Amino acid sequence: MIRRYTRPEMGAAWSDEARFGAMLRVELAVAAAEAARGLVPPEALTAIRDRARIDVARIAEIERTTDHDVIAFVSQVAEAVGPEGRYLHLGLTSSDVVDTGLALQLRAAGDLLLRGVDALLAALVARSRAEAATVMMGRTHSVHAEPTTLGHKVAGWAFELERDRLRLAGAFSDVAVGKVSGPVGTYSHLAPDLEAEVLADLGLAVDPVSTQIVQRDRHAAVLAAIAITGGSLERFATEVRNLQHTEIGELMEPFRSGQKGSSAMPHKRNPIVAERIAGLARLLRGYAGVALENQPLWHERDISHSSAERVLLPDATILLDYMLAKMTALVDGLVVRADRMRENIERGLGLHASSRVLVALVEDAGISREEAYAIVQRNALRAADERVQLHGLLATDPAVAGRLSLARLDACFDDAGFLVHVPAVIARLDALEAGLRARAGDAPPPGPATERMAMLHAEGRNGDAPR
Repeated sequence: MIRRYTRPEMGAAWSDEARFGAMLRVELAVAAAEAARGLVPPEALTAIRDRARIDVARIAEIERTTDHDVIAFVSQVAEAVGPEGRYLHLGLTSSDVVDTGLALQLRAAGDLLLRGVDALLAALVARSRAEAATVMMGRTHSVHAEPTTLGHKVAGWAFELERDRLRLAGAFSDVAVGKVSGPVGTYSHLAPDLEAEVLADLGLAVDPVSTQIVQRDRHAAVLAAIAITGGSLERFATEVRNLQHTEIGELMEPFRSGQKGSSAMPHKRNPIVAERIAGLARLLRGYAGVALENQPLWHERDISHSSAERVLLPDATILLDYMLAKMTALVDGLVVRADRMRENIERGLGLHASSRVLVALVEDAGISREEAYAIVQRNALRAADERVQLHGLLATDPAVAGRLSLARLDACFDDAGFLVHVPAVIARLDALEAGLRARAGDAPPPGPATERMAMLHAEGRNGDAPR
């Protein structure tokens, strides 16, 4: 991934030093387990532990001859160890080390991504609560529908991101699997109990039935979860982009002092971060497609997945890490123009009240829904065409005035009536905040199933709460 989109900590997780370092951790764990079984002399294990080190430049030099990076890695470490280096990689095949080391890297990357999700989740919850009563027009098909609040809108983003988190956490948990089972997974050189000991030492699960590799459904699930999360971020960013339209002007990205929007037009204040997030989300979907193509490998394995994974696993995690950080800064610094929101509601000529007038005619006047719909629609279309307020047309229409009191008609146009239950929705954020607090504290966070149950419990409790 290019430096522009690489944050230091995530970039370091995918460096050559980190990759070979993870592979060395596997080699050391295997050597220790073999020494416990008398397969490696104790003095050799001591030498390996004391002198084993990674020299990326030397590995690259050896690989120019071997054309095999794992052999180059083993040769370089053996050189560093000295004569006892012959006990390295004893009974292993390359993928025992590569796939198990990759699991360690993916776990580290997953931890960083989950941390980034939590930071954005906290920002969304805070913004939702702050804007819980900021009334704005809801839109369907890009057309005014009924009023909502910005807090209600952002609460929806928060819960979507929480679902993304559950998918990411589950996928990264499933991919935290290694194998030390030999060329085709039959333990022809090393026994299953040794594999179990090694992987327990590394904090990884045992692949119950591996071939020469850990199967790539696990990795495909990680990339799918990443792509879906990217799609969520794109959805949030697209809403900001739309609401920053000159003709709408309800939200704006933060714009720092000295920032420029256009080389030719000094007035431009463009939603460049939101647009960048939208563009990068397309890459994530592409990476997910490649990961799915990596699943059907030939027989016990081929190597077609390897070249693709060298690109897609680092790039996808690096990009999502960057996108999460950028979206968090955008939400934290979002410019909210409540005055413009009110202005846009007024520009709608009260057409958004049509549904409440329809219901009032059916409930109070006792006419059929079809007749009520025709009355309201006739007036609404006229209001839109003539650019006059719907309320005035309805108040002077005998079909309405003879059936609804003026007070009842006025109540239909009171925006508060649309928003009575918004506080109950905002209160559901309590469950998300509880999860954030648990994950930030010393106690281990609840698992995905526990988190989901807590969310459902909170939804039911808050939904039943009195207004």
